[in-house]
Amino acid sequence: MVDVWLPYGKTDVCLRVPARNLLGTIEPAEKEGAADGKAEVQRALSEPIGTKRLSEIARAESKVAIVVDDATRKAPSETMLLPVLAELNSAGVKDENITVIFGCGTHRAVKPEEAKELLGEEVLKRVKTISHDCKAADLVYVGTTKTHGNKVYINSAFAEADVKVLLGDVGFHYYAGYGGGRKSVMPAISGEETIKHNHAMLLNANARTGVLEGNPVHQDMTEAARLAKVDFIVNIVENKKGEIVKAFAGDLEQAFLEAVKTVDEMYRVNVERRADIVVVSAGGHPADMNLYQAYKALDNALDVVKRGGVIILVAECPEGHGNQVFYDWMTRLGDVKTVEREVKRNFVMGGHKAYYLLKALLNHQIVLVSSLPDYYATSIFKLKTARAINDAFNEALKMAGSASRVWAMPQGNYTLPQFKASEETKAQ
Repeated sequence: MVDVWLPYGKTDVCLRVPARNLLGTIEPAEKEGAADGKAEVQRALSEPIGTKRLSEIARAESKVAIVVDDATRKAPSETMLLPVLAELNSAGVKDENITVIFGCGTHRAVKPEEAKELLGEEVLKRVKTISHDCKAADLVYVGTTKTHGNKVYINSAFAEADVKVLLGDVGFHYYAGYGGGRKSVMPAISGEETIKHNHAMLLNANARTGVLEGNPVHQDMTEAARLAKVDFIVNIVENKKGEIVKAFAGDLEQAFLEAVKTVDEMYRVNVERRADIVVVSAGGHPADMNLYQAYKALDNALDVVKRGGVIILVAECPEGHGNQVFYDWMTRLGDVKTVEREVKRNFVMGGHKAYYLLKALLNHQIVLVSSLPDYYATSIFKLKTARAINDAFNEALKMAGSASRVWAMPQGNYTLPQFKASEETKAQ
């Protein structure tokens, strides 16, 4: 027997797998954080990718708009923003000519206490901050995307600025491929209808985690950001501890794509064979606080389990399902085709998780090890359940066969394994 320890809430649980069954564990290649996050952002600002320095783009009289993440994202906005303000000040730009926009997308406005937590007191004293409202009457039309015919309406303060800057972090994203870069325009500061038009394209087969090529959601977002005339971006890549590993500054697309390479180096793992059973942990607290967050681990495991195989999701979920729209769509709609129609007709954030879960259930058997009441797990979310990890594993062996080969993924929310057949396998 081989003991494999998997994070579960704030502790770990031990999976016991016969040595003959275990293919191994799939883990990310984490990198150390920079010794000083702010100094790393300053370095990136001094070495911009594909464009002039921000201090050369801005003029003393420039009105500047800077988009930062809202309270639903945990990007270190304060750490990024202070060096950006210093760079602008060095060009003669006064603080009173700088507006920071919380890129709320379709989310609610940022509360004062959240703003303080996101930006810090110094920034709040120095510059004006506003929350984007996707239903605002004064949104500005900046053009229609050529590829997908999306009429792009954006925040007026951003549209009317002389210098337009985006701050954010880059990591994997379900249907945009990666977060960061152009996402700070679409959906962050776009109009509701513009966002819905874009997000409805998540049904496309190429709109998935870690994919940019041929991804219509990404293409449309990039076109929207170009129409918005973004001058400069500052994006960072973090490790699992939330430390800045590297910062990237400069051109909207070039700086973003460099950040994507770093994400891939850390979190994308090539796997030469698919397993009959994948046992995946979300990565413990806070990644498994609820099913909505923990689902990411299950989604990331899909490419390395055989069609018809079993996925065991290990996630404590002390806060239950975690998202009312996810719950409502699972309760009310309940099958993939109905959910697809709803995504096209009236996309609401949270509904995409129902779509992905129902799609995963078409081709896989899924067992949840959690503290979620069985009624919710089985009746609403259509999952099999087990209270202990080894009970779940024994059930999986009954479903998939005693000779089943097994992958274990201890950090499922942070790892994207992809199946790449070796030359030897291809030749067989």
